[in-house]
Amino acid sequence: MDQNPDDRHVLAAAIRCNADVIVTFNLDDFPSQALQQYGVEAQHPDEFILHLLDLNPAIVCSAAEIQRMRLKNPPKTPDEYLDTLIKQGLPQSVSTLRELFYRI
Repeated sequence: MDQNPDDRHVLAAAIRCNADVIVTFNLDDFPSQALQQYGVEAQHPDEFILHLLDLNPAIVCSAAEIQRMRLKNPPKTPDEYLDTLIKQGLPQSVSTLRELFYRI
């Protein structure tokens, strides 16, 4: 991988543990051409969470709620928590989580 030498350890770890996916906001440093030969792909966290939501929405919603409830400084309401996730770059995941939360 020639893009960024600082990221070589990430690919090496993925290869070593036979991972199929590297989840990163830093997609530019993990071009698909460089990863294909190792059977690895890079996914944005938003895309990865959407896949998890497709597989088991109840567990992902439960995990998100547990994470939110563990926030103490400061504590966050469900809407504040979801707004934080949007600011972190997860708008599609938040959209799906909102739909699921309000369906319950």
